Amino acid sequence: MKDVSKNALLSDVCIGTSTAPTYLPGHHFETKDEDGKPRAFNLIDGGVASNNPTLLAMTDVSKQILMGNPDFFPIKPADYGKFMILSLGTGAAKIEEKFDIAQCSKWGVLGWLYNRGATPIIDSFSQASTDLVDIHASVLFQALHCEKRYLRIHDDGLNGETASVDVSTSENLNRLVDIGKSLLKRQVCKVNVETSKNEPDSKNRGACYL
Repeated sequence: MKDVSKNALLSDVCIGTSTAPTYLPGHHFETKDEDGKPRAFNLIDGGVASNNPTLLAMTDVSKQILMGNPDFFPIKPADYGKFMILSLGTGAAKIEEKFDIAQCSKWGVLGWLYNRGATPIIDSFSQASTDLVDIHASVLFQALHCEKRYLRIHDDGLNGETASVDVSTSENLNRLVDIGKSLLKRQVCKVNVETSKNEPDSKNRGACYL
């Protein structure tokens, strides 16, 4: 039986998953269960828990198969070789080695939260989460000899306003569109299982997952 209390408006879902703390307020809305009783949702940005939701999506598909969802029959719950994943990143600031261990070892709470225009502790958590999920998924599909079924498209070289999450001017939005188009001209990359770094894949051309 489907849980009708999860039948939320798409607008509420989109607002809830975009409410990045300190940038936007959390989002509250209500749905009703099959008996008409209200169910409250109080949401903040999903990136707080999973900045790259690829593995969550794979897990949810496996869960639906375990629950007998006919949409996925006859795939088995862990039959990842039959999954096809397009992972779309929203872009990230270019990694700049602004700090070294001699500097950060002297920081207190404020230094880790904000330092020379950066947010070191938040950037470290979000980037590490994103990269580890990409590495895990890429290596998994390579191990199954079906790496072409996983594609990560993400630009980690943004700078200035294009790297900000709160600059929604027409000029900046147009720049982001141009960046997206340029990704289509880059060579496809895949994770090197030895170094865990993304490298150009000479066998494929097209959109690049970085």
